[in-house]
Amino acid sequence: MRILHIIPSLRKGGAERICMDICAELNKQSGIEVKLVCLNNLIEYETANAGYDIKHIPAFISLSLTKPAKYNIAGLDKLIQEFKPHIIHTHLFEAEIVSRSITYPQAKWFSHCHDNMHQLETFKLDTLTNKQKLTEYYERRYILKRYRVNGGNRFIAISKDAYQYFERVLPTDLRNVTLLSNAVNTARFTKPATHVRSTDVNTLHLVTVGTLVDKKNQSFLVDVVHELVKRKQAVHLHILGDGPNRKRLVEKTMHLDLQQHITFHGNVQHVQDYLWNSDIYVHGAYYEPFGLAMVEAMAAGLPVVSLDGKGNRDIIRNGENGYILPEQNKAAFADIIIALANNKTLYQQILEEGFKTAQQFDIVSYTQKLLALYQQALK
Repeated sequence: MRILHIIPSLRKGGAERICMDICAELNKQSGIEVKLVCLNNLIEYETANAGYDIKHIPAFISLSLTKPAKYNIAGLDKLIQEFKPHIIHTHLFEAEIVSRSITYPQAKWFSHCHDNMHQLETFKLDTLTNKQKLTEYYERRYILKRYRVNGGNRFIAISKDAYQYFERVLPTDLRNVTLLSNAVNTARFTKPATHVRSTDVNTLHLVTVGTLVDKKNQSFLVDVVHELVKRKQAVHLHILGDGPNRKRLVEKTMHLDLQQHITFHGNVQHVQDYLWNSDIYVHGAYYEPFGLAMVEAMAAGLPVVSLDGKGNRDIIRNGENGYILPEQNKAAFADIIIALANNKTLYQQILEEGFKTAQQFDIVSYTQKLLALYQQALK
């Protein structure tokens, strides 16, 4: 079986991480040849020793309501025609719309729904008065047509929330949606017995992972640290990731005089090292399609305290394997952190249940389920 995965970039992000892990695990299976195509040169992950073929093939499509469409898909088309994949599996909307501009009904096409693609939203009353929504509705009509030209499409929803969204927005003839929660390589994040902590044990070390954008809501976590400091809690928050909100977050940190309590590490190569040197994983996102970083933290042996981002409801059972708060209440968030810090029995209980949960989302069993979907489609 020849399998082609397509993704816009390999920047530091959850969708990119799961894509690479899927390809690596598929490549271990006998009788399977895997290729991963990256459409632009934003490659932040180490790819030299991936073990499978990763290619950078520049490709884009630009649709306009008033101008002729622009296409640069010849290189991707050539690769598909030469590789002759049985399965084409795309990640994120840019890869979605670029790849479907190519006609290749010989393959079975899969769309990995890492989030609720707002470009597929149905027509609403405000669509005609909102330029962005009108453009996206045009893209929706275009891509639905391209799905049909290529013999249909299969959608993999990563959470119940995503599943419900795609069931709602897709027309009946294209409503082929499977719920298959994302997964992580738990072995990579499991703390080795020989690990020696490098951070001060007298300080409560919090860690969070995510691109610095509005929906990830790291600003709320800065407020939580401020609340903890006011309560005389020795605390340090490690923020992993980068993005357009970095300057604003740093300025807020300085304004609240929290420079000694918050470190912005940017994008890092080995997230697990920071998890292993921390005490609690915190997540402030008000929208989370699934919550890959939370599963990684659980696999690393950290209790998780999070806001309700909808998708992470599939992971966290409040008070059993972690905590999920329904609203942005910094005092309530801080209460839970302090309770975990002061109650070793509770801390260990949440940690152990979280670790068990992480094993349910392991990449090995995930890949077997994905392969079954591929084989079913080919039949």
